[in-house]
Parts: sequence; C-alpha cells; structure tokens
Amino acid sequence: MNPEFVDCTGLPCPQPVLRAKEALEAGASCIEVVVDNEASQNNVARFGRSQGHDVRCHHQGEGRYAITITTGKKHTAEPFDADAYQCPLPSSPKMIYVISSDAMGRGSDQLGWALLQTFVQTIKEVQPLPSAIVLYNSGVKLVTSESGALEALRQLQERGVEILACGTCLDFYQLKAALRVGQISNMHEIMRTMVEAEKIISPF
Repeated sequence: MNPEFVDCTGLPCPQPVLRAKEALEAGASCIEVVVDNEASQNNVARFGRSQGHDVRCHHQGEGRYAITITTGKKHTAEPFDADAYQCPLPSSPKMIYVISSDAMGRGSDQLGWALLQTFVQTIKEVQPLPSAIVLYNSGVKLVTSESGALEALRQLQERGVEILACGTCLDFYQLKAALRVGQISNMHEIMRTMVEAEKIISPF
C-alpha cells in the first residue's frame, strides 16, 4: 500500500496534526507525514495512536522525520483537542522586549493603548520568543486586571518567557493588587536583564 504523502515541513504546531487529521478524515487509509522537528514528529505520532491507528516513525536525516499512519482496527478514539498538540516555541536568551508606556506611538492615548495590547498579543506569533518582557512606568498596566493582553502574557509565561513588572511603578499607580500575570521586579533585576541582553526591542 502506497501511503498518501503529507508534507508538513516548515509548519508550526499544531498544523502537522491538523493536516494528518484532515487527510485521514478525507478517506486516506495510509499516510506518510513529513515534518522538520522532533516535537512535531512526537505530536503527530501521539495523535495517530490516540485515534487507534498503527504508527511508525523514522528519521530521514537532515532534520526531517517521517510518520506513517495506517488505519486499522480502532479502539475507542480519544477526543481531539488541537491545543494538546501545541509545540513550545524557541526563545532567544539574548533578546528581550521593554515596554515603558501604556500607549504605542504618539497621538491618541486610546488608540495607543489598543495598539500596545495588540502588539503584545502578537509577540507569541513571532519567532524567536524573547527570554523576558520588562515593564516599567505605565507599561505595568499590561499585567493588571484592566489589560486585554493578559491571556497572551500568560501564554508567553507558560512558554518560558519571564514577565518582569517594576514594583515601584505598580506602587505609584496603585496597581499591585490588580497584578494578574508575571512577577514583581526591582531596578537591579531590570537593569541586569537589560545589560545581559544582546537585543532589546521596544514598541516606542
């Protein structure tokens, strides 16, 4: 039986799993999924086994992995959850984001606040991830209960990005009780993080 080829090289998780799922649901009885990292290989293999299929993996060399999934006698398939097949994104220990205001750009403060929240929400989509996000002055408002970027910051934190919020700034704006993500930091830690970084990105 010749397997149906599913090329998933270059695709971030969970796309390889979704492509494999689509091919099987379209009627393919045997597929060969090719990916370019071990995390994706493990996810595709785990998905195949969770659905009761026969799964075989082999390393093709040069960073390519092939997973052959053959349908057969199914046991009860596990419910599918795409979020369970997310891969951790790589981070750069030499790059940090510094956010020192609650508005991105000049002009309307309301627009600037909306743009800044969107900016933070987009960080997780850009590789590599930073090792840390440093917030001071009114930038600390992003980690409080009034921020629309909290979920994005939580996801970044779960993927290993440090979220450092200036404690003096939280005190000044009376926001310590509203802190919802990240850790309270101090000037020494903020300065050390900035000095050790080789690249600092700021939206201002």
